[in-house]
Amino acid sequence: MKRKIIIAIIAIFIIILAAGAIYFADYSHAEKTATDCLKDNGNVTVVKTSNALLFDGPGNDTALIFYPGAKIESTAYAPLLMNLSKQGIDSYLVEMPLNFAFFGANSADDIISNSSYSHYFMAGHSLGGVVASSYVNSTNNTDGLILLSAYPTSEISKPVLSIYGSQDKVMDIETYENSTKMFKANFTEDVIEGANHAQFAYYGNQSGDGIANITAEDQQNQTINDILRFINGIINH
Repeated sequence: MKRKIIIAIIAIFIIILAAGAIYFADYSHAEKTATDCLKDNGNVTVVKTSNALLFDGPGNDTALIFYPGAKIESTAYAPLLMNLSKQGIDSYLVEMPLNFAFFGANSADDIISNSSYSHYFMAGHSLGGVVASSYVNSTNNTDGLILLSAYPTSEISKPVLSIYGSQDKVMDIETYENSTKMFKANFTEDVIEGANHAQFAYYGNQSGDGIANITAEDQQNQTINDILRFINGIINH
């Protein structure tokens, strides 16, 4: 009897492992538009760190640490961060274990401890934004939080910029609106008209998302402008 129980436990364990492997193996891959941005471009150098890609541009004072959305290949966000770094905000694109931010919640620790910027801002898309907001609450090393189609699960005492699209059908808008009560400092919001959930990056259409009425390039350019105004407003205050 004992042997049968042991065999059953082992079988269940194997099934769980197999299900997990199948689940995490199914993720959204970066499109060519994104992977083309993984090489040096003009005044931006792409550097591989221990857990991220650093888009090292002309700035040397401020860095943004970006957590990707769940089950999305991190490099799908390369164009957004490449173009932001061109404007003077060096950007770290974190490579999450199994493309799941929960497994790399403290990834920013390694980046901050191995660099020497005066200002650090956390940012994330979708689930990556949720995890980034938790990190902001756990340290005094950051100056603010930038959420792309995301919301926190606890109070945030740092300045927050929230951006999402009018056509976003993935983010739960009711939960988001309730979460805004958790922002206890300066809160800035921009709803980009015609934008959806997926076009902050280049990984194709997302199931259940709305149809965007603007291009991904336009959506990301508006996002970059919002981020620049937010960051400059804080560090130049």
